[in-house]
Amino acid sequence: MWRMRPYHLQEGGAGSTYVLEYVDIGDGNMELQHSAGFSGAIMEEYRYSEEDFILPGITWQTRREYAEDKRFLSDFDRALQSRWVGKMEKGLFRYPLWSLQTKILPGSVNYVAQLNVKRGIERRKPQDIKSIQQQYNPRQFNFNKIKPEEVVFQMVRSPAEKVSNGAEIHRSPNHTPALPSSSHNHPLVVINVSPLEFGHVLFIPDPSLCLAQILTSDLVQLGLESLLLSGHPGFRVGFNSLGGFASVNHLHLHGFYLDEELLIESAESKLLCPDIHFHLLHHFPAPGFFFYTDGKDLMSVSRRICRVTDYLVQRDIAHNVFMTRGNNPENRGCLESREGIRVFIWARQSCFGAKEESAFNVALCELAGHLPVKNEEDFSTLTEDSVISIVRSHLLSDEEFNVLSQELVEHLTK
Repeated sequence: MWRMRPYHLQEGGAGSTYVLEYVDIGDGNMELQHSAGFSGAIMEEYRYSEEDFILPGITWQTRREYAEDKRFLSDFDRALQSRWVGKMEKGLFRYPLWSLQTKILPGSVNYVAQLNVKRGIERRKPQDIKSIQQQYNPRQFNFNKIKPEEVVFQMVRSPAEKVSNGAEIHRSPNHTPALPSSSHNHPLVVINVSPLEFGHVLFIPDPSLCLAQILTSDLVQLGLESLLLSGHPGFRVGFNSLGGFASVNHLHLHGFYLDEELLIESAESKLLCPDIHFHLLHHFPAPGFFFYTDGKDLMSVSRRICRVTDYLVQRDIAHNVFMTRGNNPENRGCLESREGIRVFIWARQSCFGAKEESAFNVALCELAGHLPVKNEEDFSTLTEDSVISIVRSHLLSDEEFNVLSQELVEHLTK
């Protein structure tokens, strides 16, 4: 459902602004008024509710059967993709990206390698990060400085229905209530002007709040809801912490489409905390942790995810988060199914200073098995063994990981 609503974009506490104002004239229609300011641009609003969530997700076999037929896409997918393509056609990105040369590396992991030379050359120079808890700096690039036309739309979760006496209607005991009134109530979806894949966008809470790149439960819940709004099994959402190859110290998630199955969606695990579906990812090149959710407890699982990431922040441990549709790890008999969501969290060695140039940076994509490669030579010569060596060089030692695993179990079961 689409509506237009006002929004105020302020450049780091100084400079020009644009403001949109509306007057409700009844029956859901709105009369737009443009105030003087930055651009007077109109911003669309994407309204949704839990009734729009797609559960379970389709399998990759079903996706392959559709081939080029796009009828499996949801309203959310069509809205996001059509506007993303429109902005690409208008030249709002640093380089055109329609399709990428892609190959699956031979081996048991099935790494998905993609050649993206332009991103390695033309993306904005990453900020010089010195601390995982570094304060937001308005003098550096931040999302208050983006062009208004880079905004795809604003996401608004519809409030719970009410009956005549004012009580909320709950359709099931596991009903996910509307996001509380907070800084993340109306986040922006913005194009990533240096895309790594088709449909690459950023989910940004109100930019004027100037939040540093430390994950919040509201934003995690938005990421989970976005996955459930998408009908595509390859829509992914992720987060890089400071020291974990975040480029900008201004709170955001990444979202993009990777039309390839990843091993991590069905990889084996060890159940650490049964009551909260907290798992240890093992038998995978990048050991880590993940939560599994069937999509009916998004608020509580979002808070648990942030209990882990907050713990890592407090101990100055860099981390990456990757959210994807996946099978229930406790149901090993149906690896093809994508009935829920897996949220992976990797603790890793910190990388401070400006990003180094190499075949690829080890961040949320690479840890999950997706390799955006910067140059043709590396793309042609990468092997599974060489990738695993690079990835593991950025992870904690086995001893550090085992200690952290015990600490997190104690932390989550207090």
